[in-house]
Amino acid sequence: MKKPLILICNDDGITAPGILNLIESVKDLAEVVVVAPDSPQSGMGHAITIDSTLEVNKVQLDSSLSHIEAYSTSGTPADCVKLALHEILDRKPDLCISGINHGANSSINVIYSGTMSAAIEAGVEGIPAIGFSLLDFSWNANFSACHAVVQTLVSEALEKGMPEGTVLNVNIPKTDGAPVKGIKVCRQARANWKEKFDKRVSPSGKEYYWLTGDFVLLDQGEDTDIAALEAGYVSVVPTQFDLTAHHSMTHINSWDLKI
Repeated sequence: MKKPLILICNDDGITAPGILNLIESVKDLAEVVVVAPDSPQSGMGHAITIDSTLEVNKVQLDSSLSHIEAYSTSGTPADCVKLALHEILDRKPDLCISGINHGANSSINVIYSGTMSAAIEAGVEGIPAIGFSLLDFSWNANFSACHAVVQTLVSEALEKGMPEGTVLNVNIPKTDGAPVKGIKVCRQARANWKEKFDKRVSPSGKEYYWLTGDFVLLDQGEDTDIAALEAGYVSVVPTQFDLTAHHSMTHINSWDLKI
């Protein structure tokens, strides 16, 4: 029998340490094919390329991973999944994993995340998918605590499958190499960003802006991803791409909608 096939993507780019650590964590569990952006695509959300061309190049990874089939693309994380499924792979993956992202994708950040959008695109195509993120934005972050987390969740997903229409959003606390306390299945914390625009003037006199902001937590629940991460646990949030607010349908149906 063939080994399971895992498609690996990310949003930090194919040379990012995070994706190399993700490949290292699962290379013995399955056949692995990597399709990732050729440059960082953080914050792209579920953007796809529709008004320009897409390029795909086969690349060779670091020496220890030189046997892994890998491709870089000029597109977004969602593009990477589409290209993999329709142009690169010769069979449907058993699992798609994305990451390991440099920085958190917990709470409202899941909306903006290119890492999670790659996983969600796979989910839309009926492929079980998991997005992994480490709460450390440093390019030289210590990913050693991630290996056991990735191997555990990937092994369970391959063996037991995942509920239809569900993608896992996994965030791993920064531990500087120490083991995490454990894994908790959580709900997404309610939060938002209070945006600010830093207005500046270029040497030529043209005004421009840098987006900044503060993360505002609006949820003190103990069952959230933020609470788990602050306590030193890995958070696992089952996420769905069906955006229907089912709980609101009765209320909206009570409106007078005659025209």
